[in-house]
Amino acid sequence: MRFDVVTLFPELFTPFLTQGVTRRAFESGQVDVRCWPLRDFADDNYRRVDDRPYGGGPGMVMLAEPLERALAAVRADRAAAAPVIHFSPTGQRIDQALLREMAGGPGAVLLCGRYEGIDQRLLDRHVDLELSLGDFVLSGGELPALALLDGIARLQDGVLADARSHQQDSFEDGLLDCPHFSRPEQWTPAPGEPVQPVPPVLLSGHHAQIERWRRERSLELTARRRPDLIAAARAAGRLSPADERFLAALGAQGDAAL
Repeated sequence: MRFDVVTLFPELFTPFLTQGVTRRAFESGQVDVRCWPLRDFADDNYRRVDDRPYGGGPGMVMLAEPLERALAAVRADRAAAAPVIHFSPTGQRIDQALLREMAGGPGAVLLCGRYEGIDQRLLDRHVDLELSLGDFVLSGGELPALALLDGIARLQDGVLADARSHQQDSFEDGLLDCPHFSRPEQWTPAPGEPVQPVPPVLLSGHHAQIERWRRERSLELTARRRPDLIAAARAAGRLSPADERFLAALGAQGDAAL
């Protein structure tokens, strides 16, 4: 799959594409990322890509014309059409389901805005989907673009050392992930502090009990931090009778504490 990134700051992408485990996806070509510096498509000596907003107000607005030329160049270079994605606080929130869907697709053109935003006429003409990281405002679309690329890259075959790793991530089954532990078995954080052991069930070698413990910790964490995900999992029929019994007991414990 191929992603074309239209950005004022292509240099932000280079370190990301060459570091960490996800670099395997980029080095292998499974995820092909090409940056298009927007100022290359300006038509004046100052390489201007923004101007003051009509109607007054603070900040600058990215001009439609350089972006139009950039998108035309991208489309001429691509062998197949791809959706244009714009990153904006007004967009759909990125979630794991969207990443899974895009991980098997052809890629996209990623439009990274800056300043007060992009001329709405350009957005109306070209953008197929607007995406957001959450209910907050960033300085531009580069960070959301990097987050999207990272989430998609790690879902590609062979990128993670163990193919099961992403299957156990938060949100993959609609719930938050369970806690994880490693060596040492007995950890003393500082002299005089109590020893903190690994939960005994994880040392038991009893795979069914370990699986159930992890499931219950996942349910517990999700119920306390994201009850909306529990409701969604229940509505989708993803909770077993054992899950429901555990949640009922967990709720009873909470009522007792009150």
